[in-house]
Amino acid sequence: MEDLRIGVLGLGLRASLAKAAHRPGMGSVVAAICDTDPEAVKRHVDSFDDPVTCQDYRELLDRDDIDAILVVTPDDTHEAMAVDCLSAGKAVYLEKPMHITIEGCDTILRAAHDTGTRLYVGHNMRHMGVVRLMREIIQKGVIGEPKTIWVRHFVSYGGDYYFKDWHAERERTTGLLLQKAAHDLDVVHWLAGGYTERVNAFGDLMVYGDLPRRAPGTPRPEGWLREFDWPPTRRRDLNHRIDVEDLSVMNMRLDNGVIAAYQQCHFSPDYFRNYTVIGTEGRLENFGDRPGDTVKVWNTGPTAYRDDCDIAYKVPEALGTHGGADHHIIAEFCRFVREGGQTDTSPVAARMSVAAGYMATLSLRNGGTPYEVPSLDPELVAYFDGGQTRI
Repeated sequence: MEDLRIGVLGLGLRASLAKAAHRPGMGSVVAAICDTDPEAVKRHVDSFDDPVTCQDYRELLDRDDIDAILVVTPDDTHEAMAVDCLSAGKAVYLEKPMHITIEGCDTILRAAHDTGTRLYVGHNMRHMGVVRLMREIIQKGVIGEPKTIWVRHFVSYGGDYYFKDWHAERERTTGLLLQKAAHDLDVVHWLAGGYTERVNAFGDLMVYGDLPRRAPGTPRPEGWLREFDWPPTRRRDLNHRIDVEDLSVMNMRLDNGVIAAYQQCHFSPDYFRNYTVIGTEGRLENFGDRPGDTVKVWNTGPTAYRDDCDIAYKVPEALGTHGGADHHIIAEFCRFVREGGQTDTSPVAARMSVAAGYMATLSLRNGGTPYEVPSLDPELVAYFDGGQTRI
């Protein structure tokens, strides 16, 4: 099997995905890297085997020696880059979230449909061991039919990861209830077997709004992702503009009747992502998401709380970045580029998680007003659900 030749757009925090894609002789090689920052290109060029380098991604679009493109640039750039790559006939991997608006997502989907070029959206949590384990438990009927899902996301590093760069700006993200929550909202949809149709939310900028910021154009401080301050009010050198919320809560009604809730806090002391799924015959809850952590199930009762539960499942071992998800997601992407067919990730699901987060952000900025989530054109739904082939 000849290696798929991949171009990478963006060498920031998700450069780890490019390294996962570089497997000479095993199916894929990174043949080109591109970033608007020439220093970023210099830092990463030696990780690959003499790749083509550039600062303008359009230089790669007419090259016959590039089969597919990984778009791992900031969220607000996704629409233009994805449409250009799809129009040039390059299969596209698009990092989550798909875009920062519903309209942008729909434009990308339409471009993939109209050109017939393959589009893959990397919701890597679908390949994490803990998520796959929870879905397997639900599909086996261990807790009956899911009726409600609650997610709590404590982001201890939030002040550093999301308030010291472009993530803190509405123009670049819409808000963290979209940008950060897109993964979790997609998992809620996957576990529940439906999509959000109605939302309301509350949120605020409670801690990071008044802390010292850098002047525009000033680089992030050295060690910004290695040296952390505590408590959160001691953080300095934040982004010059901060107009997204650091706390948000969101309620959802899905199209299959499931009711779900999501909470996100960026000033907690610990990092923890906790799912609770309650069905007609039991409840599951994850206690950690790393290999060796536990998903517990209670499906007898009624009783008081029992720490020992009824069934305990261990999160499976994993290799590589993002809990082992990156290697699996790249393997699925490469297989999809070559063969087409169904994938565990879904462009439609990616759009629906953005749509839920977008409308929830609109709600929290309008006093918690409930909003309906706009539906997607049935023609596009049928196309992507059918494996991106026309009948």
